[in-house]
Amino acid sequence: MSGTLNKVMLIGHLGDEVKMHYFEGGDCVGRFPLATNETYTSKKTNERVTNTEWHNIVVRNKGAEICEKYLSKGDMVYIEGRIKTRKWTDEKGIERFSTEIQCTDFTFLTTKKEKQGMPQANHNITSSTQNTSVEEKDDDLPF
Repeated sequence: MSGTLNKVMLIGHLGDEVKMHYFEGGDCVGRFPLATNETYTSKKTNERVTNTEWHNIVVRNKGAEICEKYLSKGDMVYIEGRIKTRKWTDEKGIERFSTEIQCTDFTFLTTKKEKQGMPQANHNITSSTQNTSVEEKDDDLPF
């Protein structure tokens, strides 16, 4: 196989509010931590064990504005994107690394009953144009 793939799919809860950063020219970036959990029963103690993994999510432009408007700490969301590692030198001259998920698609999973006034929507962000398409879901669906 000659091709490669860098794709991440996560379902988790926001660990904090979306933090926005605006640039000259109107572009913006939203960042938030996302928690995913793994739960299992320990064979030794027969107790339930939960491990939490934290992911740094980065979403851009219109998608970031939508996330800032509708997502809050604790909300469940589906995130699709790619892994990106950044390298920089801090003020002490030490090289630092940060691994982020560059979000290309997201779906709000917190229901209207759980959070009043939030529309259920799917959002697809194309990496080249950063356009966002919103598809509203019907409330009349039986599931």
